Amino acid sequence: MLQIWIVGLGGFIGATLRFVISTQVQQLNKGLFFPWGTISVNLLGCLIMGILIQLNDIQHFFSPEMKSFVFIGILGALTTYSTFSNDALNLILDQRYGASLLYIFGHLTVGLFAVFMGRWFIRLIIQ
Repeated sequence: MLQIWIVGLGGFIGATLRFVISTQVQQLNKGLFFPWGTISVNLLGCLIMGILIQLNDIQHFFSPEMKSFVFIGILGALTTYSTFSNDALNLILDQRYGASLLYIFGHLTVGLFAVFMGRWFIRLIIQ
C-alpha cells in the first residue's frame, strides 16, 4: 500500500510539472501552430530518464521505493514518452530488433488509430 502512495505522490508532482512546463512553453510560442509544450515535456522527460537510468545502472543510485517515486510517478506523469523511449532502447540494446520495431510501430500507428477510432466512435454516437 505504501508503494501506491509513493507512486501517487510522484505522479502528482510529475503531472503538475507537465502542466506548468507545457503551459509556459506554449505561452512563449503564441501564434505558432505547433504543440511546443508537449514536445518540450516529452523530450525533457526522455533526457531526465536517460540521465537517471544511467546513474542508477552505474552507481545503484536509487532504492526500489525511490525508483517507483521517480520513474513511475514523476516521469510517468510528466511523460509516458520517456518510458516508451527507454523501453524501445532497451529492446534495441538487447538486440531484439524485431520486437523493438513492433513495439515502436505498435505505439505510433496503433496508438494513433486508437485515438482516431475513439473520436470517430463519439462522433458517431453524438451526431
